[in-house]
Amino acid sequence: MTDPIADLIIRIKNAFMASNKEVLVPYSKIKKSIADILMSEGYAEKVEVIEGKPFAQIKITLRYVGRVPAVTDVKRLSKPGRRLYTTANDIPRALGGYGITILSTSKGVMTDSNARKQNLGGELLCQVW
Repeated sequence: MTDPIADLIIRIKNAFMASNKEVLVPYSKIKKSIADILMSEGYAEKVEVIEGKPFAQIKITLRYVGRVPAVTDVKRLSKPGRRLYTTANDIPRALGGYGITILSTSKGVMTDSNARKQNLGGELLCQVW
């Protein structure tokens, strides 16, 4: 697998489209931090790490509003063949501010609003709305 972040995003998107309640993804620190951001922003209900014998997994419990998924769509911005970096002033807004942009900064993975408050730029990872 060459792009584990895209794999995480697509697994979450596919689980929402199939109306699944939860999704399992292989564990990594960056995937865990992205999942924690999704939980804190209200796109997921619960995130937990399941320790396994060959490898650990992240179990993400998805959030639905009635029968409608909380996530409408996701978009991967920076890819392995084309990395996108930005300054704090040029961070794009997802859907005019209705969604979130997740980026990796020198202080860790955070949302666009937190990065603007701390005046940090970094690599654009994805947009969720």
